[in-house]
Amino acid sequence: MEVENLYEMLRKTQEAKGYFFNKERERVFELLEALIINKKRYGYMACPCRLASGNKENDKDIICPCVYRTPDVEEYGSCYCSLYVSQEWNQNKIPHDHIPERRPPEKILF
Repeated sequence: MEVENLYEMLRKTQEAKGYFFNKERERVFELLEALIINKKRYGYMACPCRLASGNKENDKDIICPCVYRTPDVEEYGSCYCSLYVSQEWNQNKIPHDHIPERRPPEKILF
């Protein structure tokens, strides 16, 4: 139920901005579940496709929707996780290419 509520809330707010959930609903729900887990773990919804540090200030660039989403969707039609996509991406009108990591290496923890 928690995932469905998050889905509906984000769908409404993000579609109004021109960002759509990936048409693969199962994948979307997996990513939303991971966002909920990160919210419980860190206190913020860190990108589930990246390693969060637990330091909100350090991770502010990867709090979903991350700062990389707009350039990713503009250039590739999809964000790094493929959670948010363009309509053209969902309609298979553009290639589903690999999205390169835009996060600077110094922010990525190993």
